[in-house]
Amino acid sequence: MPRADGAGTAPWTLPLDDRDVRSLTGYAHTACLLLTAALTGMRASELMELRHGCRSTSRHGDGMTRYRVKSKLIKGQPLGGTDEEWVVIEAVHNAVGLAEQLSRFLSTPENMIFGPFYFENRYTWFRDWVNGPAGQRLGLAPVPDGPVTLRMLRRTLAHELAYRPGGLLAAKIALKHVSVATTEGYAARPGGAQGKLLAEIAEDEADRNLQIVLTEFRNYQNGIMPAGPGARELTEFFDAVDADLASHETTAPRVVASDQHVLNLLSKRARVLHLAAANYCWFTDPSRALCLKMAGTPAADKPLAGMCDSARCPQATHHPYHRPVWADAVASTTAFIGSLGRTRTAERARLQTELDRAQRVVASIDAAAAGKAGDHADQC
Repeated sequence: MPRADGAGTAPWTLPLDDRDVRSLTGYAHTACLLLTAALTGMRASELMELRHGCRSTSRHGDGMTRYRVKSKLIKGQPLGGTDEEWVVIEAVHNAVGLAEQLSRFLSTPENMIFGPFYFENRYTWFRDWVNGPAGQRLGLAPVPDGPVTLRMLRRTLAHELAYRPGGLLAAKIALKHVSVATTEGYAARPGGAQGKLLAEIAEDEADRNLQIVLTEFRNYQNGIMPAGPGARELTEFFDAVDADLASHETTAPRVVASDQHVLNLLSKRARVLHLAAANYCWFTDPSRALCLKMAGTPAADKPLAGMCDSARCPQATHHPYHRPVWADAVASTTAFIGSLGRTRTAERARLQTELDRAQRVVASIDAAAAGKAGDHADQC
């Protein structure tokens, strides 16, 4: 089988005795448990309630499948829990299926996939196996030392979900830890677990934005320019930062500008960065934000990501990171236009306008990435 690190192949296992077979089955079972916990945020009590036959799938449109697993909510519920369903990704669906097969050879209670378990011990055994000769023979990446708990995995998933627009509410729904009334109470109450979570998310977002701006500044230095209506303004900002660094080296030739100095210069721009699916929004002036103009709320302190038209907003930029989104839009719109009948001229004209705009954005991103940013980048 191929090694996990890509360094050739290795026998999938060495000769085993009965005890080794049981141990290897347990390690695979624990891997399924870890993956399920990390990608669903399920509590220990909810994982223990997963039973044989809990998986289901449903088709939605052409080639779209929704995966579900059934378990029980225990925390805060009446005795015996309440039946509940989790929408999961395909990797979790497959992991639960594999764990269901492996549970038949382990000492789990009848009809239970994971059964009662003590997570900390199982995680430590699994980490030792991955970091030991067996895992290294397969090229598995070493697992860092330090404690890992289900609560930590659940909180990390909440952070990742909360990064997205509307993600905080999505995290609450996905993790099933509040009702609507509880959500309103959390949002209105200062401090507490909700306040701490929001503070941690804000801190992580600030660090992430700073790294994004630093990455784009390095791209600028390497000749990869931004595109979009706001590209000229962003490029001028990068020009000013580059000039500041150059003057710093001239006035103090023996002092090299550190990364921290660069980050300090970029921090002001990072504070106004907002992420969208297909662009970066540099929210420096609310009166210029196209989304706020369309919504009739010019005094708002945040952009409306759901109403973003980045091809026309003067504070939006496009980067190579966003090209796949626009390229997919070109492909899907082209296919949809081809499927329209001859009589649907109005719909065809509307879609053709969207297609032309998406093609211009892709062309401007390609031109800017080649270091040819100019007026074309501002005319998306």
